[in-house]
Amino acid sequence: MTQYTLRRLLLAIPVLLGILVVTFVIARMIPGDPCRAILGEKATVEVCERFNEEYGFNKPIYVQFGIYMNDILHGNFGDSIRFSRPVVLILMERLPMTIELGISALILAVLIGIPIGILAAIKRNSIWDVMVMIGANIGISMPVYWLGLMLAYFFALVLKDTPFWLPPTGRLTAGLAATPFYELLNWDVQKETFKYYFLEFISNLYIFNSIITGNWEVLKDAIKHLILPSLALSTIPLAMIARMTRSSMLEVLRQDYIRTARAKGLVERLVILKHALRNALLPIVTIIGLEIGVLFSGAVLTETIFGLAGVGTAMYEAITARDFPIIQGFVIVIAAFYVLVNLLVDLSYVFIDPRIRLE
Repeated sequence: MTQYTLRRLLLAIPVLLGILVVTFVIARMIPGDPCRAILGEKATVEVCERFNEEYGFNKPIYVQFGIYMNDILHGNFGDSIRFSRPVVLILMERLPMTIELGISALILAVLIGIPIGILAAIKRNSIWDVMVMIGANIGISMPVYWLGLMLAYFFALVLKDTPFWLPPTGRLTAGLAATPFYELLNWDVQKETFKYYFLEFISNLYIFNSIITGNWEVLKDAIKHLILPSLALSTIPLAMIARMTRSSMLEVLRQDYIRTARAKGLVERLVILKHALRNALLPIVTIIGLEIGVLFSGAVLTETIFGLAGVGTAMYEAITARDFPIIQGFVIVIAAFYVLVNLLVDLSYVFIDPRIRLE
């Protein structure tokens, strides 16, 4: 397994390099001038010439790419044109929000998608099966931005005077603050150091930070603000997981060993969960790994609709402002995470089915 893992990690290098090249080129093909996107439409030609010279935009694209690759190899993702701050710091500020949103949406998709997929397979061709398949098709077809707006309208406006009201925007209610756990523990942390930024990254995971600090009010409020965006973002992965679970379970339930287990008089619950589900897990785990990428891509729209300061909104703002370093840095980090998730999915096959050997 060690050799397989190392080989997959080495093969990921050309994949990430290809993604970096494509992102670098496409970012510069976006219509519009970075100078006027940042400085405004009234920026003079002389000002734009100085701007392009300062950021190297007047050099040939292959020279710009060579400089950028040299910076990447030295662990430098560059500075944001818009904010004049290192991209790494912006990423560490924005990524916690996206991680919380993605994990919440994934938990919803798995906890709902797998059970309804199992029930649809057990009750094949019943009204339940038909309803699940219709719901899954609607979930896959429904645009995230439309569903997000409808959820915000219904729960924030229609139900505004009821106990079911939910906040349509933001991450915390105004006036609430999540005190970093390292401050409550009186850790001596020097600012502008890697340790400081790492601890800030952990602290910006509000749910995790509030549990450590025992701030239950912030925990409750943070979860409340995550419900609507998580529901909107989880729709497509939930539908895909439900359909794959149903399909995989139907295939397994036809096998001889399932009929044998039933003939021996095993409780139906054990037959389904212990024998059928375990052998149906491989395609389900695969689709879950693939849907993690969908969660990150869908986060761009979801975070924008619900006003969440995460990676999605940062990418949207960077594309609008032609902030190339942020676009490139965020894409390569997301791509690396996606490659890592797929590697973990492949490695999990060995533990799900011991008959599989990675070579």
